[in-house]
Amino acid sequence: MPRAIHLYDPPERFVVGTVGEPGERAFYLQATDGVRSTTVAIEKEQAELLSEKVTELLDEVARRHPEFTAEIEFAGEGEVEDLDPLETPILEEFRVGALGLGWNAETNKVVIEAHAAGSDSIPDIEDDSDDDAPDCLRVRIDAGVAKQFARRAGAVVAAGRPPCPFCHLPLDPEGHICPRANGYRR
Repeated sequence: MPRAIHLYDPPERFVVGTVGEPGERAFYLQATDGVRSTTVAIEKEQAELLSEKVTELLDEVARRHPEFTAEIEFAGEGEVEDLDPLETPILEEFRVGALGLGWNAETNKVVIEAHAAGSDSIPDIEDDSDDDAPDCLRVRIDAGVAKQFARRAGAVVAAGRPPCPFCHLPLDPEGHICPRANGYRR
């Protein structure tokens, strides 16, 4: 079966969202464009890392290309923040095994790729030459959208259970057995 590439250039909306209660949430990346929507499942750690790396990428682009510094620093300022839930129905295309992130200097856009799990051969960013590569969600967004995406993803991750002050593992509402407290339940 040939490789499926879900391309959004640009999407109308690209967000990280969750379904479920803290401690039992499922995390998703979702890109929408008109009537078309693609949703892929990711891990909480992937969402957190993607948020951090998008921010780092924008900082690096601003550092290396001074002509974009003002554009990136003020990107998304004054725009309404997207706090809406994921579009329904949520139909998972695949579970993400690898993420790719890059800056396209020709189009001045951030490129985010989410590759399906189950394959060891992950192609380079925007490389479509291998038909045996895993399915992919590819999104191309400008700096302002990328900045808002990173902000929302960070907020979604932080909205979960608070961390234990000793071991930094998530606290359940009824407490948890802390490995740093020698098994004492806090």
